[in-house]
Order: sequence, then structure tokens, then C-alpha cells
Amino acid sequence: MSSDFEGYEQDFAVLTAEITSKVARVPRLPPDEKKQMVANVEKQLEEAKELLEQMDLEVREIPPQSRGMYSNRMRSYKQEMGKLETDFKRSRIAYSDEVRNELLGDDGNSSENQRAHLLDNTERLERSSRRLEAGYQIAVETEHLAKLAFHQMQYFYKWELPMDINMVNWKFQEKRKSGILVERAS
Repeated sequence: MSSDFEGYEQDFAVLTAEITSKVARVPRLPPDEKKQMVANVEKQLEEAKELLEQMDLEVREIPPQSRGMYSNRMRSYKQEMGKLETDFKRSRIAYSDEVRNELLGDDGNSSENQRAHLLDNTERLERSSRRLEAGYQIAVETEHLAKLAFHQMQYFYKWELPMDINMVNWKFQEKRKSGILVERAS
């Protein structure tokens, strides 16, 4: 079982190395060769995805006690696959920009600057989105903790539901003045 997985790993390593070298060459090739290379890389990317699926199936058949190591490897292979796809998209953008520039007679410098600016803005937007999601998660967790604390206070002080925050402050002050709060604390 693990020998099948290791065979798939070797095939995946060879295939990703070929894809990486081809992706790097795409922008520098003449137009006719670029079309062929892009089609070839797309085919190899599909083969790599199929290999990952086969590897994933093999990992599912491995006993649970040794599955963790293989799961970690799969995670890294999937990340590598994502990076390959991103690199390929970027090389295709460069390829499509060159084709457009040939058709329009554009010099290409402005489109490269625009593309770089667009990529920077996209990355900035992704970072901002991640920060917003993290902030939202913190707000949800804080709300949950506040509700738990509020319910514990209601149980401890035997408050009636529903109660707003002003009522909580008033009840707290009232119990402190009457000495109930001090008795229960000691």
C-alpha cells in the first residue's frame, strides 16, 4: 500500500519538475511554441491532479496510526500543486499580454506595470480580507464569552430573564450595597 503511494510520489515529483521548467520557459518562447507549451502544461497539470487524487485514495486506505505522516505529505503536495497552478496562471497572463500587444502594436511596458499593480492590489486585498475575517472571529468569540459570563452571573445572582446591561449594573450595585455580594464572595 505505501509502496503504491511512494510510486505516485515519485511520479508526482517528476511531473511537477517538468511543469515547473516548462512554466518558466513559456514567456520566452516564440508564439507558435507558446501555444503548444501552454496546452502541454495544461495536460500535465491535469495528470498531476489525477496523481494527487490517487495518492489521496491511498492515504485513506492506510491504517490510522500511520496515516498522519502521509496526510502531512499530501498537504504539502497539494500546496505545491496550488503554487504550480498560480505560477502557470501568471505565465499565461504574460503570454496573453504578449499576444494582445502583438495584435494592438502596444509596447507592453504599461501592461506589465498594470499587471504588477493589479497583483499587488490583489495581494493587499487578500491580506485585508484575512484580517477582517480574523477580527470577525474575535468578535464572535468575545460575544460568546460575554453571553457565558452573563448567564453565569444570572445563575449566581438568580436574576430573571430578559435583562439589559443597565439592569445588570443596577442589580450589581444594589447587591453590593445590601451586602449580598460580599457574603457570597467570602
